[in-house]
Amino acid sequence: MRIVLRVLTTAVAVAVAAWLFDGIYFDGAANGSAEIQDKIVPLIIVSAILGLVGAVVKPIVQILSIPLILLTLGLFLFVINAAMLALTSAIANAFDIGFHVDGFWTAVGGSIVITIVTWIVDGFVGED
Repeated sequence: MRIVLRVLTTAVAVAVAAWLFDGIYFDGAANGSAEIQDKIVPLIIVSAILGLVGAVVKPIVQILSIPLILLTLGLFLFVINAAMLALTSAIANAFDIGFHVDGFWTAVGGSIVITIVTWIVDGFVGED
């Protein structure tokens, strides 16, 4: 149940980031009920991929980049988070899911939004 809640929380955060940034988008219809039908399953799949990337790849990258994180006083974590979002987009494109992140700064902004929205939703839902 906890994993499902995590995936749904991340899905809400990714949806907000896609809504805020033109460079983060899903393929499919642009409005109406067709948009919901075209994008709900890819949104859930992308949030699961992002969770897996965050659980498997991100800790390894963080450990390897400890000197850069210390040198930049933690600002390099923004770059790592953006890279994880870009990696999620690349994996989604490899499986033809239709999730795209265009550009580094869009990925940085999207990762910040995803982090903030996840914190807010977790605060309302209450993670055990």
